[in-house]
Amino acid sequence: MSERGFRDVFYSAQDGLKLHARLYGEANPGLPLVCLPGLTRNARDFHALAEKLSTDATTPRKVIAFDYRGRGLSDNDPDWRRYDVTVEAADIVSGLAAFGAEHAAFIGTSRGGLIIMALAGARPTLMKAVVLNDIGPVVEGDGLAQIRAYLQRAPKPGTMAEAVKIQKAIHGEAFPALEDEDWWRFTEALYREEKGRLRADFDPKLLKPLKAINLDTPLPALWPLFEGLKATPVLAIRGENSRLLSSRTLEEMAARHPTMQQIVVAGQGHAPLLETGALPKEIAAFIRRAEKSA
Repeated sequence: MSERGFRDVFYSAQDGLKLHARLYGEANPGLPLVCLPGLTRNARDFHALAEKLSTDATTPRKVIAFDYRGRGLSDNDPDWRRYDVTVEAADIVSGLAAFGAEHAAFIGTSRGGLIIMALAGARPTLMKAVVLNDIGPVVEGDGLAQIRAYLQRAPKPGTMAEAVKIQKAIHGEAFPALEDEDWWRFTEALYREEKGRLRADFDPKLLKPLKAINLDTPLPALWPLFEGLKATPVLAIRGENSRLLSSRTLEEMAARHPTMQQIVVAGQGHAPLLETGALPKEIAAFIRRAEKSA
């Protein structure tokens, strides 16, 4: 492992695309933790959390944070139609096989949670514990419309300071709890500098499947996939100001999964920063309990 606290690793997807992940604490024993980011995000979103969990004084564990195809250091897909949850779920399975992880705890933010639910149907034995970060079986259409509108009209900042200012202007109302250092960390994970210029660190063609979604009709609910997690310990995290995961859906999730634990994060929207406040300790404790009961 490098002085950065992690090692970059690359593996091949089933279709030959070269994909990337970060390994933290790879010599640590016990149940590894798999981190799956949001739609246009990448493994860097989990850096602060992964550092804390891989060096935890009680139970340091191996953490694997993935870049999906078309994000971060993973190759872009020449066919944008393959920017699809089922394809990305298969990519994660390939990655875990390459890294020798037969079982793991999973954290999924937004799209990452959808991938977890897809895996619950296809490979349920992989998951020994699941953290769903601001995502559930019902995705609110107005929240998705807000994300789509922002991505389609996203400004192109010239400097990181300008990028931080833009993110605060767009998301500040939903995230009053964040400090300046949180905004910088959040924003720096979104952009990559190339030839002295900033660019969003994902394939622009990723927006094509998003544009194809008809938001004039309700999005299909994924309750059968969620119920595939009934035998798995689940921790659901919701941002108090989230427009993507409603409190109504969270209540229904708890009714259908009676042992599910839940946290509502004050002063944050979609999706809460998992390294903030008490969340790292609560996540670590949840995984420890799940590991002991397995």
